[in-house]
Amino acid sequence: MGPDDDESERRKIDPGLVAQHYECDEDHGEGRSPPTREADADMRCCPQGIHDFLRAYYHHKSADWKANAPYPLKSWSASELAKLPTYYVMDFAKDMAATVAEEMPSAAEIAANQWLPDSELSFYSAEYARTGFQGGLQWYRCGTSGVFVPELQTWSGRTIDVPSCFISGEQDWGTHQRPGVFEAMRTKACTRMIGCHLVDGAGHWVQQEQPEEVSRLLVQFLQGLDCAEAVTGNMGCGSIANPCPLS
Repeated sequence: MGPDDDESERRKIDPGLVAQHYECDEDHGEGRSPPTREADADMRCCPQGIHDFLRAYYHHKSADWKANAPYPLKSWSASELAKLPTYYVMDFAKDMAATVAEEMPSAAEIAANQWLPDSELSFYSAEYARTGFQGGLQWYRCGTSGVFVPELQTWSGRTIDVPSCFISGEQDWGTHQRPGVFEAMRTKACTRMIGCHLVDGAGHWVQQEQPEEVSRLLVQFLQGLDCAEAVTGNMGCGSIANPCPLS
């Protein structure tokens, strides 16, 4: 589970808010399934506090954690999935807060962090102290429970036929978390992909870790739409060093 959808991540606004005091309240669990309620409490009420939990979590999944060197997995098998970092496949006896606590950056590393200074992280920690993590956990419930599979199968076999662009961090394991999905997106699902970029120096938080490069690539994509319209069926996909021929 990850706090990947906070608005401040997208807009980089409201830094400097003071983290609010939080408490574990059983009433927050109303309407949740027991597993997600437990997972929410593991993070909301973790020993290190929400702020330090988030600091370690963001560090662990970023390019700052030097062990993030992803590569395609061969199959959806236990032996291959075991190669994923512990923030994706946790040790049996540890929850997420305990997992990332082992990778807490040093005070010097925190002070040197330019893409998520403590003033901005304080806004995140205050908001998650207020709301909990249930919203993100619900996404995982929907994706793993099977309840929504029949609705999703309505679109089985369909392709995305408008111009598309994919931008991710080169040090982001999320790109290869599900074997074959990245490749299927490039070769099958998106029939008019005119940009596919893995940005070096960025992990899971590419738009925060490398905002200038992401902005440049987005502008490049938008400026290339007219060119894409003129070339039917082109599915160029390149890196920063080897960009799409249309860009």
